[in-house]
Amino acid sequence: MPSNSIDSTGTILRDARTRYITGQREEGGAHGAFDAELRRSGRTPRTEVEVSRGAAPADVAELLGVGGDDAVVRTRTMYDGDRVIQLVTTYIPVDVAQAAGIEQVDTGVGGIISRMKDAGYDQGETAIEDIELRTATSSESSRLGLPEGAEVLTINHIGTADGRVVEVTQHVLGKGWKLRYAAPLA
Repeated sequence: MPSNSIDSTGTILRDARTRYITGQREEGGAHGAFDAELRRSGRTPRTEVEVSRGAAPADVAELLGVGGDDAVVRTRTMYDGDRVIQLVTTYIPVDVAQAAGIEQVDTGVGGIISRMKDAGYDQGETAIEDIELRTATSSESSRLGLPEGAEVLTINHIGTADGRVVEVTQHVLGKGWKLRYAAPLA
């Protein structure tokens, strides 16, 4: 089965065809896809997590169908050893986060997607991911070890359960990423 990996040069292959499969997210007791992917490659994953309630950006709030401070915000800095390789912010409607028990830092084996599935918010078989290239903010450049004005890839992941958007996750990727997707041809 295709897998996410990091090769000997540090290039990160993010294979969207398999990263959301429960068995891959939970492999070896991993706490989500990122943890499993790096372990599978013999690397040392580390994630710094902050969880709060707050407002989602207007476009994200519209997707989630929330207003005001009706989102749980999970902000993560993800490392390969000591190297920051991505900055990730996830927005979840408060009712979904409460039902899934994901307002704490450690969400257990499989991470938030597994907890949502356990609570009846199974994201099913399709995820939407929009990818954009943009100039990094000063903070992003500094945290990712990039020069001022560098461009970053962003992935805006939209997860749905039974037609409802239950999470929007925004990934900001440092250098050295390769993205792999599959599309039906018929």
